[in-house]
Amino acid sequence: MARPGSGVLVPVNGLGYPPQNLARVVVWEWLNEHGRWRPYSAAVCHHIDNVLKGDARGSAVLGQVDAQLSPYIIDLQSMHQFRQDTGTMRPVQRNFYEPSSAPGKGVVWEWENDNGSWTPYDMEICVTIQNAYEKQHPWLDLTSLGFCYLIDFNSMSQTNRQSQRKRRLRRRMDLAYPLIMGSIPKSQSWPVGASSGQPCSCQQCILVNSTRAASNAILASQRRKLYGGTVGNPGAAGTLTVVRQSNTFAGTSLWSPTSSSSGTNNNNISVGGGQAKAEQVQLPLSAANFPCSPVMPSPSSAHGHHTLTINGQNNLNRPGTQRISMGTARGAIPPGVPALPVKNLTGSGPVHPALAGMTGILMCAAGLPVCLTRAPKPILHPPPINKSDMKPVPGINGMRRKTKKKHLRRGKNPEDVVRRYTEKIKAVPDEDCTICMERLVMSSGYEGILQHKGIKPELVGKLGKCGHMYHLLCLVAMYNNGNKDGSLQCPTCKTIYGEKTGTQPPGKMEYHLIPHCLPGYSDSKTIRIVYDIPAGIQTNEHPNPGKKFSARGFPRHCYLPDNDKGRKVLKLLIMAWDRRLIFTIGTSSTTGESDTVVWNEIHHKTEFGSNLTGHGYPDPNYLDNVLMELSAQGVGEDNLKD
Repeated sequence: MARPGSGVLVPVNGLGYPPQNLARVVVWEWLNEHGRWRPYSAAVCHHIDNVLKGDARGSAVLGQVDAQLSPYIIDLQSMHQFRQDTGTMRPVQRNFYEPSSAPGKGVVWEWENDNGSWTPYDMEICVTIQNAYEKQHPWLDLTSLGFCYLIDFNSMSQTNRQSQRKRRLRRRMDLAYPLIMGSIPKSQSWPVGASSGQPCSCQQCILVNSTRAASNAILASQRRKLYGGTVGNPGAAGTLTVVRQSNTFAGTSLWSPTSSSSGTNNNNISVGGGQAKAEQVQLPLSAANFPCSPVMPSPSSAHGHHTLTINGQNNLNRPGTQRISMGTARGAIPPGVPALPVKNLTGSGPVHPALAGMTGILMCAAGLPVCLTRAPKPILHPPPINKSDMKPVPGINGMRRKTKKKHLRRGKNPEDVVRRYTEKIKAVPDEDCTICMERLVMSSGYEGILQHKGIKPELVGKLGKCGHMYHLLCLVAMYNNGNKDGSLQCPTCKTIYGEKTGTQPPGKMEYHLIPHCLPGYSDSKTIRIVYDIPAGIQTNEHPNPGKKFSARGFPRHCYLPDNDKGRKVLKLLIMAWDRRLIFTIGTSSTTGESDTVVWNEIHHKTEFGSNLTGHGYPDPNYLDNVLMELSAQGVGEDNLKD
């Protein structure tokens, strides 16, 4: 289905610029960690555009219009969103849509997330949905946009074509996005000259100026890489031709490419690979005009036509081109420019954001170039491995385990289980039963609620290992409310009696050696564990029997070092898998999704070559910690058979 108002300007007369009388709706967007451009609200876009009209080199403080965005500042020169408390930088772009599209009418399409709140669609999807809605289509398939969702307008729902999960969606009216007329505003030439007046000395403005100086360092290094060389004498008399590109405000390179012009030289600059008509401004060429400007290359020939092509600069509002421009800027940092790594909210880095920011301020004040590096991506998987290179783990039989429903063990009588692990107490102490919170000398709080032959409400028992005392009827109630697998766990000290089993859904576990080393274990190969659990239907042991459960992120790959302790951990993990303790069905702490397969308090390392999320190596305490977690589940080293 064709999408109106896709945000890409249609070239006019081969120039890539719209006619002067064309009206366009402006939508500001930021790039999330999944490579998707997420729109700001209409109110925020109005605010940013108003700041842009006043000073294209300024900064927009988002907290002035939306309290939830108070940590964020947009630097309009570098086109980055900067979070003050963490130092996180994200690219932003200024995109354009037709006035008749959804943002021009103030229409917002949203889907209901697992928390019951509403999340807006990406703008291009919102435009597509609104187009189909206005044409009275009964449904819309989003596969062509890269999403396996089916929109049903009759039931106002979104269905995942793979998992068949259905969510509600809604259409609401909001403030229309800002409308502009005429040509796209011209970008400011780089570098920006000295500002008039004294700069503000508040903490927020200092952070903004520090971020801008860091961005300028990136732009300077990029320009030096593209225009290596000099123009001879920068103070020589002459003219400078400034070619100003169409300003979509969407890239990290917002400088205007320039070239020297003298004699019979004819230097053409093609921006975006097309023969864009340049707006020429004749300026005297002197060092006073551009005191900080990097020098430009001189033509290789005294006579002739010289063409310089900067690919993608004319269409930076396209997400693909934006990513290319970002990669160029990141890769162009020269060796002499110090990098200050800044960590993300959930990541880690060698320099804390506050320290990096202060260091950047001091270095910028001294006239030194500084750049804030983006947080590196985690290395989740090893290099590709042939099946012939996967070997069995020494001392471990086989390479695969399966869990099926026949592995469930049931049928133990609750009274028999309680009597097996307790002894009756004749002299009852005057203290509370921590299950029903009644005094032990009184009857159980479950009297009248739970009836079991042979167990009177006033009977008290003491657990054999830990010695904690409870009403026997309370222990029976606790057992009936659990997995009913023939085991008991003391609610006070968590001591396990019998063999504890869990509620892990059916699946398979594979483990083998791979010929690669983990960080911190350079002298050992690596044990790779692969868990795979499919989606299914919950049974009586799960939170919502009869309801579907999802299984996100499978197969999941985990890693252990191939040494004595790593092999011991693997043996215990296999035992925990057989007892169905590795996973359970619950609510994801990461996404908030309910009725999904989640980890069951036994931590695994899922990063192979890094430790950016805390789930990788090096981690010298991990093996000891996971042994303690396994022991807390009743899977201890005493269970191993030597």
